[in-house]
Amino acid sequence: MQLYQFERIFSQMGKEFGKIKRGEEDSYSMLMFPMEGNVLKIHRKFPLSNSRRLREAIALVLFDIKEKYTGEENDTSEFRNEDNERLEKALLMAFDPYTNKDIMEVLKKQFRINELTQEILKKYYKNPVMSLLRIKESVDTWEKQLGMDGYFNFIEDFIGSQVTGNKMEFTIMSSALDAIE
Repeated sequence: MQLYQFERIFSQMGKEFGKIKRGEEDSYSMLMFPMEGNVLKIHRKFPLSNSRRLREAIALVLFDIKEKYTGEENDTSEFRNEDNERLEKALLMAFDPYTNKDIMEVLKKQFRINELTQEILKKYYKNPVMSLLRIKESVDTWEKQLGMDGYFNFIEDFIGSQVTGNKMEFTIMSSALDAIE
């Protein structure tokens, strides 16, 4: 896979799932806060996991999601490194039932299912994908304005005092649960 193909995932997923419009972020804050809090925790502990690595991690997460609901595998190994993989996992811990077993258990118990089908997964991932794409836009904006740590400088000022500890947080949006019903 070449860089062009790797970065095309943003526009592909935006076309497929849609994007959060400016000013409508509040509707997604319950999902975005755990994502942003998790990556901030990683950045505090590992400063080399910076805004640029977060942008890569978001792309990796989008490829992870696409693989789960389509079965289509992409070799992203040449784009992976320990700095973006830490951020990738932190993002996934906020919403992904295959990364965070607590989420899978909640889904299985609440909806009395044994497995998530590809159809259910595509619906379930809609809000996380839209949130990830919005975070990516923010990363691009703040990196341009403030440099390699731009996004993390912004997010530290914005929510930093509310982000404590090292435990990875997660949330399940009610609209995501509607996808399973």
